Amino acid sequence: MKFGVVVFPGSNCDDDAVDALRDQLKQDVVKLWHKDHDLQGCDFIILPGGFSYGDYLRTGAVARFSPIMNEVIKHAERGGYLMGICNGFQILAEARLVPGVLLRNTNQKYVCKNIYLRPQSKSVLLTAGLDDRAYKIPIAHGEGRYFIDADSLNELNDNDQIIFRYCDEAGNITDEANPNGSLDNIAGVANERKNVFGLMPHPERAADSLLGNTDGRLILEQLLNTVLV
Repeated sequence: MKFGVVVFPGSNCDDDAVDALRDQLKQDVVKLWHKDHDLQGCDFIILPGGFSYGDYLRTGAVARFSPIMNEVIKHAERGGYLMGICNGFQILAEARLVPGVLLRNTNQKYVCKNIYLRPQSKSVLLTAGLDDRAYKIPIAHGEGRYFIDADSLNELNDNDQIIFRYCDEAGNITDEANPNGSLDNIAGVANERKNVFGLMPHPERAADSLLGNTDGRLILEQLLNTVLV
């Protein structure tokens, strides 16, 4: 398995993703520049967090038209694996690679703190084998409020496409545990084919024991264990 981490002007979590995959999980990882037209044979593409193109217009709206996104979209359409984290999730939504949109947090503020997630899907690779408990993962975003229309929300539930929901430390999915006002406490979703994953929290920032939290590593290990089978 070869991972490619796309770097846009304004990306600031690309090294976090590379370090987690290369140094902690011992995977083959390369960086892919936003002007590239070659995915360098990567099997799994990561769109990292940050502020691509300064978040002008809307978050992810400019990055969605980067030259490399033509190849990324073709990769996903072929069934290749693709994950967007935070700003990467916003880019996926702008490119219509996952359903829904990301709106301004309900408190109209940038939120940066540890929150808790509870796995939801038993058929999406990212969560299929995770224990049903709360995972402590950092968030850092101002526009992370997930929204989708009612009919599409029903489809997400029916198709088991919701990856994570925000919860409290005990795993209870409550309004109080929702850090940004996301509809139905949704923190991440997959596309219908379940090869594209978008999530707002940062598992790559919780993958090293030196950081005092390795719950994110458990999520990334689950992904590897499933993909590499």
